[in-house]
Amino acid sequence: MSVERITRKSGARVYRVRWREHGRNRARTFDHRADAEAWDREVKRRQQLGPLAVAQLTDPGATLAEWVIERWTPEHGATLALSTRASYAAVYGKHIAPNLDAMPLREITVSVLRRWQAGLIAAGVGHGAIMRARAVLSSMLRHAAESEAMPANPLALVRAPRAPHREQVRPLAPATVERIRAQLAVRDATLVSVLAYAGLRPGEALALRWRDVRERTILVQRASDGYGGVKTTKTRSVRTVRLLSPLAADLREWRLASGRPSDDALIFPGIAGRTVTREAWKSWTRRTWADAWRAASDDERTPRVYDLRHSYVSLLLAEGRTIHYVATQAGHDAQLTLSTYGHLLAEYADADRIDAEREIAQARVEGAGPTEARMVTTGIKRDCG
Repeated sequence: MSVERITRKSGARVYRVRWREHGRNRARTFDHRADAEAWDREVKRRQQLGPLAVAQLTDPGATLAEWVIERWTPEHGATLALSTRASYAAVYGKHIAPNLDAMPLREITVSVLRRWQAGLIAAGVGHGAIMRARAVLSSMLRHAAESEAMPANPLALVRAPRAPHREQVRPLAPATVERIRAQLAVRDATLVSVLAYAGLRPGEALALRWRDVRERTILVQRASDGYGGVKTTKTRSVRTVRLLSPLAADLREWRLASGRPSDDALIFPGIAGRTVTREAWKSWTRRTWADAWRAASDDERTPRVYDLRHSYVSLLLAEGRTIHYVATQAGHDAQLTLSTYGHLLAEYADADRIDAEREIAQARVEGAGPTEARMVTTGIKRDCG
């Protein structure tokens, strides 16, 4: 390395610093000798620390935004489902870009990310949103580390915030489900039945086709992508769900009422026969579902539509089904079943076993919506909530 005084073609005199980096000659010019000598000293110091330390000084590299646009999106983002890409983009724009967008990847360190996360917490961002932001950012930084644009993913060394206490799930009893269904048109009442009595996730229910409904089971092999199309299920697996006779009756009634559509038709179609969009689903939950709940219950806190899924799991546990069976029906692993529904296992441990089909039929007899299942008059009374 050396500092030398040179004269440009314009006649201006500047000071040039030369050094070797990765087997190549590098140079930089300064207007003042003091600045050139300070740069020379810093390069010499960093050469003792290693090549990466020199590179961080001489070439800051791509910013996070540049990396996301030029590398991560075409190489990894393009492999994600459309709904996932949209979700990632929203999280990035809201929680990541304001603080890290213009920062070079090599300057995104553990301490920088700790401050970023602390800022989100101080701003009152919820735990779930922070965890989603961490997942999105970690994907981008891991991709950069694998491509050797940075030494490692520093977010792996930043401890995630502790999750707040979460209330245990409170499944809706068949009697409550039936009061809700009684407030709805046949289509919507049948959708509630599919969620509450087959345990499908909403996206899975919206992607069901008539050919998926078999004699004794429902085949769950796809989910709505929120944009009128379909994607794989959340666990990327296919499962069969037990078809309870009251639900089978509801589906027959709805198919007849909807004009006997073909086997390839969606059971709950959106516009132009495509799957229901994310916006339409949100509108349904805010209006139709909320109105039905208020008409059926005095509780001011409207449950999530997703809570209907818990009702199905509760029925299975009350029947005395094994954890493995319940997990298979719900489409998740046994450990998640234990952690989410363990309190219900304790509740049902010494209780008499129920028959889910009779339980639903009895709820209908005692004042629910119009369906042939109301003709059944036998059953055991039990509130699974």
